[in-house]
Amino acid sequence: MKATAVAHPIQGVVKYHGLRDDELRIPYHDSVSVCTAPSHTRTTVEFGYEEDSFTVDGEELVEGVERAQRILDKVREQTGVSSGARVVSENSFPSNVGLGASSSGFAALAYAALEATDGDTSVRNASAVARRGATSAARSVAGGFARLHTSDKDDRCYAERLDDGFGDELRIVVGLVPEHKHTAKAHEEAEASHMFDARLAHVHGALAESERVIADGDFEATFSLAERDSLSLLATTMTGPANWFYWKPQTVALLELARDLRNDGVPVYFSTDTGATAYLNTTVAHADRVAEAVESLGVGSHIWEVGGSARTSEEPLF
Repeated sequence: MKATAVAHPIQGVVKYHGLRDDELRIPYHDSVSVCTAPSHTRTTVEFGYEEDSFTVDGEELVEGVERAQRILDKVREQTGVSSGARVVSENSFPSNVGLGASSSGFAALAYAALEATDGDTSVRNASAVARRGATSAARSVAGGFARLHTSDKDDRCYAERLDDGFGDELRIVVGLVPEHKHTAKAHEEAEASHMFDARLAHVHGALAESERVIADGDFEATFSLAERDSLSLLATTMTGPANWFYWKPQTVALLELARDLRNDGVPVYFSTDTGATAYLNTTVAHADRVAEAVESLGVGSHIWEVGGSARTSEEPLF
């Protein structure tokens, strides 16, 4: 009972904020994202051990063990397998810097564990299982552009792939600002911000708009919305009890860079999740220019594209 899976991390388009159920990682509202590639997590899971063990990038997992355990427990509940599992995982990109490592990590874990036990690897089931690790992992399972449907019912909180008209044109230029992020802390205090109710009232319209413009292949409308939503998310987190401002000077410089390039006729839009690292979304024809501009700020860059859904791999880690 052994399998290996690969999943891609996500960039939020309309981000979720706050959890109505922390244990099941069920959010207050839906969310939309796009997977990024070639960045990925590869995970091998083998059952048949006395207890569970988790190794990530060559080190024993410390932060997130309880959530990883919940994924394995749900797989055991669904499949009837009772043994422990050995889990070994590797990321092709830096973790804990705002690049969505938890999304790809828990997605790959859930998919590999279900595959190893002959479980249900449909997007609906696998995304609901992966969600126990991180809400964003559900969308990583679906791949591409995806929407998470929230619910007060566990089995109705899952992700689905969205039709999109972008084809191969989208390029995601990453401006890497290596500052450790604390997403869990932000979700814990979300409701305490006086901006939280305003965000809840606003986000449903944003979600409907995002699904429409993504289906239409409207690059400008999609990522102008992502830029506005990034500012809305920051406003909510920075007005919580801890006044948590997670951007750094380089993050602000990347926002200003995107606006300067737009004024110069370059189609590029800024976005962040709960971290200092930024995404500058552009098109194939302009990706190199945007990356060069990012590098001119002394910020490391990568040019990524849209990633696919979670899937099995024939390259095990052990």
